[in-house]
Amino acid sequence: MTYTPGPYRYGFPAAPPPKPGVIPLAPLELGDVLAGAFGAYRRHWKALFGMALVSYALAAVVVVGLGAAGWAALSGPWEAMGDTSSTGSADLSDLTPLFAGLAGLWLLLALGVLLSTGLLHGAVAVVVQEAVLGRRVGFGTVWRRAWSRLGSVLGTVVLSALAALVPVVLFLAGLCVMLFALLASVEPGSGDEVGAALTALLLLFLALGTTPVALWIWVRFSLAPTAAVVESAGALTAMRRSAQLVRGSWWRIFGCTLVMGLIVGGVSLAVQTVISLVTQSAVFGVPLTRHATPGTVFSSVATLAVTGGLLQLLTQLVLGPLLPLTSGLLYVDQRIRRENLGPVLAARTAA
Repeated sequence: MTYTPGPYRYGFPAAPPPKPGVIPLAPLELGDVLAGAFGAYRRHWKALFGMALVSYALAAVVVVGLGAAGWAALSGPWEAMGDTSSTGSADLSDLTPLFAGLAGLWLLLALGVLLSTGLLHGAVAVVVQEAVLGRRVGFGTVWRRAWSRLGSVLGTVVLSALAALVPVVLFLAGLCVMLFALLASVEPGSGDEVGAALTALLLLFLALGTTPVALWIWVRFSLAPTAAVVESAGALTAMRRSAQLVRGSWWRIFGCTLVMGLIVGGVSLAVQTVISLVTQSAVFGVPLTRHATPGTVFSSVATLAVTGGLLQLLTQLVLGPLLPLTSGLLYVDQRIRRENLGPVLAARTAA
């Protein structure tokens, strides 16, 4: 295979950048980022899939264990609510423990999702750090390093989410206050209901204006989990580092992340569509068979539902690391562009 030299530099053909791992040690294009993400996944799929499986399982144990304890505590208020509803003497104070327990269960679910997300982001950052240098890394090493940085990674995930949600929550709170004031000022039968409805609709459209702000904040801090692992930085330091690296390159980082998101979303949607079609055809086909009974119909439907749920969960486990891999490679790309990290990484591979 003949090599065609690229652009000339000082009268000599410029040598291609070194590529010890999944990406060339030079500023990356969209194709380099995507190819690097899939290449890193292909080389380290055992560690990545294992970490995704362990993180989801650990989150499930936390949610199920604490949720079972919470449900046991809720059984009393639940029975009391049934008794009071049958006698017609229910009071709002009787429902307070039930609502508090349900809110606690929701928080447990959020905690489980947060735990799995933090472990997966930490594991992906470790894999990116080694895959760029062309090194292999085992599951044990990935687990130890990701677990050691879990606190900082979780801090970046929580603070980034809160920073993105603050403008949305504040605007929605103000919107609710304005809507209540508007509805309270309208007298029934006065003919102002149409104007009030149009004003409420306009306010709802204005609420959509907070989405770009939240998206801008999320992209601004999207490199923070990788910085927390690679640079052993605290949560706030990693977020400042991400903001520094993203500055001036927001659209490029957003575009690369969006393309990978569309790929992941498209594959996930295709799998869910196939599962849904197979389930529906089986559900409507079983009762038409000659020897079908209610028991066989129920068994078939339950089996298909469980199988479909497991396949969707498996799809999430397989596709979960791709977006964090993209963010990790964009972190490396920004450091190559801004801090000339390429020669440093090349020296590490030669050492």
